[in-house]
Amino acid sequence: MELRVLLIIAVSAIFLNNFVFSRVLGICPYIGVSGQMDSAIGMGMAVTFVLTLASIVAWLVYTFFLAPTTANLFYHLFALEKPPDLTFLNTIVFILVIATLVQFVEMVIQKTSPSLYKSLGIYLPLITTNCAVLGVALLNVAAGYRFIESIVHGFTAGIGFTIALVLMAGIREKLELKDIPQSMRGTPIAFIMAGLIALAFLGFSGLKLM
Repeated sequence: MELRVLLIIAVSAIFLNNFVFSRVLGICPYIGVSGQMDSAIGMGMAVTFVLTLASIVAWLVYTFFLAPTTANLFYHLFALEKPPDLTFLNTIVFILVIATLVQFVEMVIQKTSPSLYKSLGIYLPLITTNCAVLGVALLNVAAGYRFIESIVHGFTAGIGFTIALVLMAGIREKLELKDIPQSMRGTPIAFIMAGLIALAFLGFSGLKLM
């Protein structure tokens, strides 16, 4: 496998097709947790971990259980005439996988960092319904990524998500010290800044990755 291919996947996931700014996925935690830098970094690390694990497990489940290929275990176990096509179960199976992984991450954070667990609050279990996590699993399948490519895509998508959170958290912390009209404080100014950052990321669309 060429290193150039992995580099293209990484740069694309972080800058060109950033899950927040380009694909508009994961907006709920992006706005909800980006009020403070510590919470933003913690959520970014948790999402990156879940995205990477989800990419690994989803690829294995798709390849060995759902895809109509000779690698399908049902094809060998039941001596079928041809591999069954169970890809219509992609979304349901991936959601179950993600829910299990998030429960695992939640327990780990609760045991290792109670303060971070408390600061993340409801947004930590909401990773289960974070469309970015389901999106990366489905995008890996749609793009036909191999195992390593799926891992790289999931990990770097998490890095891009973390960058988005950290950028927004830094700006929002500075905005707290500024004299902003009362009607614009909080969510309104956050959405305006999110739009401006997204416009800035459009500048990466001119990159040539060939």
